[in-house]
Amino acid sequence: MSDLQIVVLPGDGIGVEVMESGLAVLDALEARCGFRIARNQHPGGAAYFKQTGIALTDEASQATRTADAILFGAMGLPDIRYPDGTEIAPHLEMRREFGLYAGVRPVRHLPNTPSPLVDPRAKDIDLVIIRESTEGLFYSRGKGTVENDSIARETMVITRATTEKLFDFSFRLAERRQKLRNRPGRVTCVDKSNVFVAMAFFRKIFRERAANFAGVEADAAYVDATALDLIRKPWDFDVMVMENMFGDIISDLGGGLVGGMGLAPCAEIGDEHALFQPSHGSAPDIVGTGKANPTAMLLSTAMMLDWLGARHKLEKLTEASLILEDAIDRAYAERIRPFEFGGSDGTSEITRAVIEEIGAAK
Repeated sequence: MSDLQIVVLPGDGIGVEVMESGLAVLDALEARCGFRIARNQHPGGAAYFKQTGIALTDEASQATRTADAILFGAMGLPDIRYPDGTEIAPHLEMRREFGLYAGVRPVRHLPNTPSPLVDPRAKDIDLVIIRESTEGLFYSRGKGTVENDSIARETMVITRATTEKLFDFSFRLAERRQKLRNRPGRVTCVDKSNVFVAMAFFRKIFRERAANFAGVEADAAYVDATALDLIRKPWDFDVMVMENMFGDIISDLGGGLVGGMGLAPCAEIGDEHALFQPSHGSAPDIVGTGKANPTAMLLSTAMMLDWLGARHKLEKLTEASLILEDAIDRAYAERIRPFEFGGSDGTSEITRAVIEEIGAAK
Protein backbone atom coordinates (compact mmCIF):
# COMPACT_ATOMS: atom_id res chain seq x y z
CA MET A 1 0.00 0.00 0.00
CA SER A 2 2.92 2.35 0.61
CA ASP A 3 3.68 2.03 -3.11
CA LEU A 4 0.53 3.93 -4.04
CA GLN A 5 1.10 7.54 -5.05
CA ILE A 6 -1.31 10.33 -5.81
CA VAL A 7 -0.66 13.62 -7.55
CA VAL A 8 -2.01 16.61 -5.64
CA LEU A 9 -2.99 19.70 -7.66
CA PRO A 10 -4.50 22.38 -5.35
CA GLY A 11 -4.85 24.97 -8.14
CA ASP A 12 -6.45 28.36 -7.63
CA GLY A 13 -8.57 30.23 -5.09
CA ILE A 14 -10.31 28.10 -2.53
CA GLY A 15 -8.92 25.02 -4.28
CA VAL A 16 -5.80 25.56 -2.18
CA GLU A 17 -7.81 25.94 1.04
CA VAL A 18 -10.04 22.90 0.60
CA MET A 19 -7.09 20.80 -0.53
CA GLU A 20 -5.37 21.55 2.78
CA SER A 21 -8.50 20.26 4.47
CA GLY A 22 -8.56 17.13 2.31
CA LEU A 23 -4.94 16.30 3.05
CA ALA A 24 -5.39 16.89 6.79
CA VAL A 25 -8.32 14.47 6.80
CA LEU A 26 -6.29 11.99 4.75
CA ASP A 27 -3.58 12.21 7.44
CA ALA A 28 -6.18 11.35 10.08
CA LEU A 29 -7.47 8.40 8.07
CA GLU A 30 -3.97 7.06 7.54
CA ALA A 31 -3.33 7.15 11.29
CA ARG A 32 -6.74 5.65 12.07
CA CYS A 33 -6.72 2.84 9.48
CA GLY A 34 -3.00 2.06 9.20
CA PHE A 35 -2.10 2.88 5.61
CA ARG A 36 0.05 5.41 3.81
CA ILE A 37 -0.35 6.93 0.36
CA ALA A 38 2.58 8.96 -1.00
CA ARG A 39 1.73 12.43 -2.30
CA ASN A 40 3.37 14.37 -5.09
CA GLN A 41 2.16 17.98 -5.06
CA HIS A 42 2.53 20.47 -7.92
CA PRO A 43 1.44 24.06 -8.62
CA GLY A 44 -0.77 24.88 -11.57
CA GLY A 45 -3.81 26.75 -12.77
CA ALA A 46 -4.73 30.28 -13.81
CA ALA A 47 -2.55 32.20 -11.36
CA TYR A 48 0.39 29.99 -12.28
CA PHE A 49 -0.35 30.62 -15.98
CA LYS A 50 -0.31 34.37 -15.37
CA GLN A 51 3.10 34.09 -13.70
CA THR A 52 4.76 31.62 -16.06
CA GLY A 53 2.78 31.40 -19.29
CA ILE A 54 1.93 27.72 -18.69
CA ALA A 55 -0.88 26.11 -16.73
CA LEU A 56 1.07 23.01 -15.67
CA THR A 57 4.76 22.16 -15.79
CA ASP A 58 6.00 19.21 -17.84
CA GLU A 59 6.95 17.58 -14.54
CA ALA A 60 3.41 17.92 -13.22
CA SER A 61 1.91 16.61 -16.44
CA GLN A 62 4.21 13.60 -16.41
CA ALA A 63 3.36 12.93 -12.76
CA THR A 64 -0.34 12.75 -13.60
CA ARG A 65 0.41 10.06 -16.19
CA THR A 66 2.11 7.73 -13.72
CA ALA A 67 0.12 8.42 -10.53
CA ASP A 68 -2.37 5.96 -9.09
CA ALA A 69 -4.88 8.82 -8.79
CA ILE A 70 -5.11 12.59 -9.14
CA LEU A 71 -6.52 14.71 -6.31
CA PHE A 72 -7.55 18.07 -7.73
CA GLY A 73 -8.67 21.30 -6.04
CA ALA A 74 -9.97 23.96 -8.42
CA MET A 75 -8.34 25.71 -11.36
CA GLY A 76 -9.42 28.85 -13.14
CA LEU A 77 -9.94 32.54 -12.33
CA PRO A 78 -12.51 34.79 -14.03
CA ASP A 79 -10.03 37.47 -15.10
CA ILE A 80 -7.36 35.14 -16.51
CA ARG A 81 -7.95 33.49 -19.88
CA TYR A 82 -6.10 31.92 -22.78
CA PRO A 83 -5.73 34.21 -25.84
CA ASP A 84 -8.86 32.65 -27.40
CA GLY A 85 -10.92 33.64 -24.35
CA THR A 86 -11.36 30.14 -22.89
CA GLU A 87 -10.67 29.36 -19.24
CA ILE A 88 -7.51 27.85 -17.80
CA ALA A 89 -8.71 24.29 -17.22
CA PRO A 90 -5.98 21.61 -17.38
CA HIS A 91 -8.37 18.97 -16.02
CA LEU A 92 -10.38 19.20 -19.25
CA GLU A 93 -7.26 18.17 -21.16
CA MET A 94 -6.70 15.34 -18.68
CA ARG A 95 -10.18 14.04 -19.47
CA ARG A 96 -9.21 13.70 -23.11
CA GLU A 97 -5.68 12.42 -22.62
CA PHE A 98 -6.61 9.80 -20.02
CA GLY A 99 -10.00 8.88 -21.44
CA LEU A 100 -11.87 9.84 -18.25
CA TYR A 101 -15.23 9.08 -19.79
CA ALA A 102 -17.26 8.60 -16.58
CA GLY A 103 -17.87 11.81 -14.66
CA VAL A 104 -19.40 10.58 -11.40
CA ARG A 105 -21.43 13.21 -9.52
CA PRO A 106 -23.13 11.91 -6.34
CA VAL A 107 -26.11 13.93 -5.11
CA ARG A 108 -26.98 13.03 -1.52
CA HIS A 109 -28.79 14.95 1.20
CA LEU A 110 -26.56 15.29 4.26
CA PRO A 111 -28.04 15.23 7.77
CA ASN A 112 -29.29 18.49 9.25
CA THR A 113 -28.86 20.50 6.05
CA PRO A 114 -31.61 22.63 4.51
CA SER A 115 -33.14 21.81 1.13
CA PRO A 116 -34.87 24.19 -1.28
CA LEU A 117 -37.58 21.52 -1.51
CA VAL A 118 -40.21 21.63 1.23
CA ASP A 119 -41.30 18.02 0.68
CA PRO A 120 -40.02 15.91 3.62
CA ARG A 121 -38.89 13.25 1.14
CA ALA A 122 -36.05 15.58 0.15
CA LYS A 123 -34.03 14.04 2.99
CA ASP A 124 -34.10 10.76 1.01
CA ILE A 125 -32.28 12.16 -2.04
CA ASP A 126 -29.43 9.76 -2.87
CA LEU A 127 -28.65 9.58 -6.57
CA VAL A 128 -25.64 9.63 -8.86
CA ILE A 129 -25.34 11.55 -12.11
CA ILE A 130 -22.95 9.95 -14.61
CA ARG A 131 -21.74 12.53 -17.08
CA GLU A 132 -19.87 11.29 -20.16
CA SER A 133 -16.82 13.55 -20.04
CA THR A 134 -14.85 13.13 -23.26
CA GLU A 135 -17.33 13.42 -26.14
CA GLY A 136 -20.76 14.91 -26.72
CA LEU A 137 -20.89 18.63 -27.39
CA PHE A 138 -17.66 19.17 -25.42
CA TYR A 139 -15.82 17.25 -28.14
CA SER A 140 -15.79 20.55 -30.04
CA ARG A 141 -13.78 22.34 -27.38
CA GLY A 142 -10.98 24.07 -29.29
CA LYS A 143 -12.45 22.99 -32.64
CA GLY A 144 -15.39 25.36 -33.09
CA THR A 145 -15.40 27.84 -35.94
CA VAL A 146 -16.79 31.30 -36.62
CA GLU A 147 -17.31 32.02 -40.33
CA ASN A 148 -17.28 35.60 -41.63
CA ASP A 149 -18.51 36.85 -38.26
CA SER A 150 -21.95 35.55 -39.26
CA ILE A 151 -22.20 31.89 -38.29
CA ALA A 152 -20.60 29.73 -35.59
CA ARG A 153 -20.42 25.92 -35.62
CA GLU A 154 -19.83 23.26 -32.99
CA THR A 155 -20.15 19.49 -33.42
CA MET A 156 -21.52 16.79 -31.11
CA VAL A 157 -19.77 13.41 -31.25
CA ILE A 158 -21.08 10.15 -29.79
CA THR A 159 -19.02 6.99 -30.37
CA ARG A 160 -20.10 3.42 -29.75
CA ALA A 161 -16.79 2.48 -28.08
CA THR A 162 -17.01 5.15 -25.38
CA THR A 163 -20.77 4.95 -24.95
CA GLU A 164 -20.75 1.19 -24.34
CA LYS A 165 -18.14 1.61 -21.60
CA LEU A 166 -20.12 4.50 -20.10
CA PHE A 167 -23.32 2.46 -19.85
CA ASP A 168 -21.56 -0.63 -18.51
CA PHE A 169 -19.95 1.54 -15.83
CA SER A 170 -23.37 2.99 -14.93
CA PHE A 171 -25.05 -0.41 -14.64
CA ARG A 172 -22.21 -1.81 -12.53
CA LEU A 173 -22.45 1.21 -10.24
CA ALA A 174 -26.20 0.65 -9.85
CA GLU A 175 -25.51 -2.99 -8.94
CA ARG A 176 -22.98 -1.90 -6.31
CA ARG A 177 -25.32 0.72 -4.84
CA GLN A 178 -28.08 -1.87 -4.73
CA LYS A 179 -25.85 -4.17 -2.70
CA LEU A 180 -24.09 -1.65 -0.43
CA ARG A 181 -26.62 1.19 -0.04
CA ASN A 182 -29.94 -0.63 -0.45
CA ARG A 183 -30.75 1.49 -3.48
CA PRO A 184 -33.30 0.27 -6.03
CA GLY A 185 -30.86 -0.68 -8.78
CA ARG A 186 -32.09 1.58 -11.55
CA VAL A 187 -30.34 3.39 -14.39
CA THR A 188 -32.03 6.23 -16.28
CA CYS A 189 -30.67 7.30 -19.66
CA VAL A 190 -31.20 11.05 -20.09
CA ASP A 191 -31.12 12.34 -23.67
CA LYS A 192 -32.94 14.25 -26.41
CA SER A 193 -33.39 11.31 -28.75
CA ASN A 194 -36.63 12.69 -30.19
CA VAL A 195 -34.67 15.52 -31.84
CA PHE A 196 -31.04 14.52 -32.45
CA VAL A 197 -29.77 11.51 -34.40
CA ALA A 198 -26.71 11.32 -32.13
CA MET A 199 -29.00 11.08 -29.09
CA ALA A 200 -31.14 8.39 -30.72
CA PHE A 201 -27.90 6.45 -31.28
CA PHE A 202 -26.99 7.05 -27.62
CA ARG A 203 -30.32 5.60 -26.44
CA LYS A 204 -30.08 2.65 -28.84
CA ILE A 205 -26.75 1.63 -27.30
CA PHE A 206 -28.23 2.08 -23.83
CA ARG A 207 -30.96 -0.45 -24.61
CA GLU A 208 -28.38 -2.88 -25.98
CA ARG A 209 -26.14 -2.70 -22.90
CA ALA A 210 -29.07 -2.86 -20.49
CA ALA A 211 -29.80 -6.38 -21.74
CA ASN A 212 -26.56 -7.53 -20.06
CA PHE A 213 -27.71 -6.41 -16.58
CA ALA A 214 -30.91 -8.27 -15.83
CA GLY A 215 -30.89 -7.31 -12.14
CA VAL A 216 -30.98 -3.57 -12.83
CA GLU A 217 -34.01 -1.65 -14.04
CA ALA A 218 -33.36 0.46 -17.14
CA ASP A 219 -35.46 3.39 -18.29
CA ALA A 220 -34.98 6.52 -20.36
CA ALA A 221 -36.25 10.09 -20.30
CA TYR A 222 -35.82 13.32 -22.23
CA VAL A 223 -33.58 15.88 -20.56
CA ASP A 224 -36.28 18.56 -20.30
CA ALA A 225 -38.68 16.19 -18.54
CA THR A 226 -35.84 15.02 -16.31
CA ALA A 227 -35.09 18.59 -15.22
CA LEU A 228 -38.74 18.92 -14.22
CA ASP A 229 -38.76 15.61 -12.33
CA LEU A 230 -35.56 16.46 -10.48
CA ILE A 231 -37.55 19.25 -8.88
CA ARG A 232 -40.78 17.31 -8.45
CA LYS A 233 -39.44 13.93 -7.25
CA PRO A 234 -35.63 13.64 -7.11
CA TRP A 235 -35.88 10.90 -4.46
CA ASP A 236 -37.16 8.55 -7.19
CA PHE A 237 -33.85 8.54 -9.12
CA ASP A 238 -30.90 6.22 -8.56
CA VAL A 239 -28.23 6.33 -11.29
CA MET A 240 -28.68 8.77 -14.18
CA VAL A 241 -26.41 8.68 -17.24
CA MET A 242 -26.17 11.33 -19.94
CA GLU A 243 -24.14 13.16 -22.58
CA ASN A 244 -21.45 15.65 -21.59
CA MET A 245 -23.28 18.98 -21.88
CA PHE A 246 -26.48 17.66 -20.35
CA GLY A 247 -24.45 16.19 -17.50
CA ASP A 248 -22.69 19.51 -16.91
CA ILE A 249 -26.03 21.27 -16.46
CA ILE A 250 -28.03 18.58 -14.67
CA SER A 251 -25.26 17.89 -12.12
CA ASP A 252 -25.34 21.54 -11.02
CA LEU A 253 -29.10 21.26 -10.62
CA GLY A 254 -28.47 18.18 -8.49
CA GLY A 255 -26.01 20.10 -6.33
CA GLY A 256 -28.62 22.81 -5.79
CA LEU A 257 -31.14 20.24 -4.58
CA VAL A 258 -28.94 19.26 -1.63
CA GLY A 259 -27.53 22.59 -0.56
CA GLY A 260 -25.12 23.81 -3.21
CA MET A 261 -21.80 23.02 -4.85
CA GLY A 262 -19.94 23.06 -1.54
CA LEU A 263 -21.48 19.63 -0.93
CA ALA A 264 -20.97 18.28 -4.47
CA PRO A 265 -18.07 15.83 -4.98
CA CYS A 266 -16.89 14.49 -8.33
CA ALA A 267 -14.82 11.67 -9.79
CA GLU A 268 -13.58 11.51 -13.38
CA ILE A 269 -12.92 7.84 -14.09
CA GLY A 270 -11.42 6.00 -17.05
CA ASP A 271 -10.10 2.52 -17.66
CA GLU A 272 -6.62 3.24 -16.22
CA HIS A 273 -6.75 6.70 -14.62
CA ALA A 274 -9.00 8.67 -12.30
CA LEU A 275 -9.21 12.27 -11.08
CA PHE A 276 -11.12 13.39 -7.97
CA GLN A 277 -12.23 16.94 -7.30
CA PRO A 278 -14.99 19.05 -5.78
CA SER A 279 -17.49 20.19 -8.40
CA HIS A 280 -17.27 23.84 -7.36
CA GLY A 281 -14.92 26.41 -8.82
CA SER A 282 -12.17 28.53 -7.32
CA ALA A 283 -14.59 31.07 -5.70
CA PRO A 284 -12.15 34.02 -5.59
CA ASP A 285 -14.75 36.14 -3.78
CA ILE A 286 -14.30 34.17 -0.54
CA VAL A 287 -10.59 33.33 -0.73
CA GLY A 288 -8.88 34.03 2.58
CA THR A 289 -12.10 34.52 4.52
CA GLY A 290 -12.13 31.02 6.03
CA LYS A 291 -15.69 30.51 4.75
CA ALA A 292 -14.95 27.91 2.08
CA ASN A 293 -16.83 24.68 2.72
CA PRO A 294 -14.43 21.73 2.26
CA THR A 295 -17.15 19.06 2.31
CA ALA A 296 -17.13 18.47 -1.46
CA MET A 297 -13.35 18.02 -1.28
CA LEU A 298 -13.68 15.58 1.62
CA LEU A 299 -16.37 13.56 -0.15
CA SER A 300 -14.20 13.51 -3.29
CA THR A 301 -11.33 12.18 -1.16
CA ALA A 302 -13.65 9.43 0.09
CA MET A 303 -14.46 8.56 -3.53
CA MET A 304 -10.74 8.38 -4.32
CA LEU A 305 -10.11 5.99 -1.44
CA ASP A 306 -13.06 3.83 -2.48
CA TRP A 307 -11.81 3.67 -6.09
CA LEU A 308 -8.23 2.88 -5.05
CA GLY A 309 -9.45 0.25 -2.61
CA ALA A 310 -11.55 -1.48 -5.25
CA ARG A 311 -8.92 -1.20 -7.98
CA HIS A 312 -6.05 -2.55 -5.86
CA LYS A 313 -8.13 -4.83 -3.63
CA LEU A 314 -7.06 -2.97 -0.49
CA GLU A 315 -9.72 -3.31 2.17
CA LYS A 316 -8.15 -0.66 4.41
CA LEU A 317 -8.76 1.98 1.78
CA THR A 318 -12.35 0.88 1.29
CA GLU A 319 -12.80 0.98 5.07
CA ALA A 320 -11.27 4.46 5.23
CA SER A 321 -13.70 5.69 2.58
CA LEU A 322 -16.67 4.46 4.60
CA ILE A 323 -15.27 5.92 7.84
CA LEU A 324 -14.82 9.32 6.18
CA GLU A 325 -18.30 9.40 4.71
CA ASP A 326 -19.80 8.40 8.06
CA ALA A 327 -17.67 10.99 9.89
CA ILE A 328 -18.99 13.72 7.59
CA ASP A 329 -22.57 12.62 8.23
CA ARG A 330 -22.08 12.62 12.00
CA ALA A 331 -20.36 15.99 11.97
CA TYR A 332 -23.28 17.52 10.06
CA ALA A 333 -25.89 15.79 12.20
CA GLU A 334 -24.45 16.86 15.52
CA ARG A 335 -21.85 19.60 15.31
CA ILE A 336 -21.49 21.87 12.31
CA ARG A 337 -23.45 24.37 10.26
CA PRO A 338 -21.56 26.00 7.35
CA PHE A 339 -21.76 29.69 6.49
CA GLU A 340 -23.90 29.07 3.40
CA PHE A 341 -26.58 27.58 5.66
CA GLY A 342 -26.62 30.52 8.04
CA GLY A 343 -24.05 29.06 10.44
CA SER A 344 -20.57 30.12 11.46
CA ASP A 345 -18.51 27.02 10.62
CA GLY A 346 -15.91 27.47 7.92
CA THR A 347 -13.02 25.50 6.50
CA SER A 348 -11.09 24.94 9.72
CA GLU A 349 -14.13 24.20 11.91
CA ILE A 350 -15.56 21.65 9.47
CA THR A 351 -12.17 20.02 9.00
CA ARG A 352 -11.59 19.76 12.73
CA ALA A 353 -15.06 18.31 13.36
CA VAL A 354 -14.62 15.62 10.71
CA ILE A 355 -11.15 14.70 11.99
CA GLU A 356 -12.53 14.35 15.53
CA GLU A 357 -15.33 12.12 14.24
CA ILE A 358 -12.75 9.97 12.43
CA GLY A 359 -10.91 9.55 15.72
CA ALA A 360 -14.14 8.55 17.45
CA ALA A 361 -15.15 6.01 14.76
CA LYS A 362 -15.76 2.48 16.07
